[in-house]
Formats: sequence, structure tokens, C-alpha cells
Amino acid sequence: MNILVINAGSSSLKYQLLNPETGDVLAKGLCERIGIDGSKLTHKAKGLEKVIEQPMPDHTVAVSLVLNALTDKEVG
Repeated sequence: MNILVINAGSSSLKYQLLNPETGDVLAKGLCERIGIDGSKLTHKAKGLEKVIEQPMPDHTVAVSLVLNALTDKEVG
């Protein structure tokens, strides 16, 4: 089982997906400018980086985008 760690600020959300047995970071990312124009998600996994520029009016939308990125077939 992997662990998803989320650190939510007022206009940002950082996350890491960890394997607790090995300590490996499987994926990590940052949602920036939540509730502000120019919102984007930067997701890193499998040596790849994916940037999604999309409005994030609140943290609920940001978490939804994070879960979509983590389950993406290419970089999830």
C-alpha cells in the first residue's frame, strides 16, 4: 500500500506519493495559484513531468486534478 501525503496552503497544494516500505517517492507535484488566475498543476513521476494549466477555483478541484494525474496511464 502506498501513502499520499498532502500539504495544503492557502493558494497551493503540494503532494507526494510514497512507498512506505522502501521510502521511494513514486510521484510528487504542486498545484499553484488555487483560487487565482493562472492556476497550474506540475506533476512528476516515472522521470516525466506533466504541466496542466487549468482553473482551480478551490482545493476540491485541485485534489481532483491531483488524483487524475496520479492515475494517468502515462505519468501516473
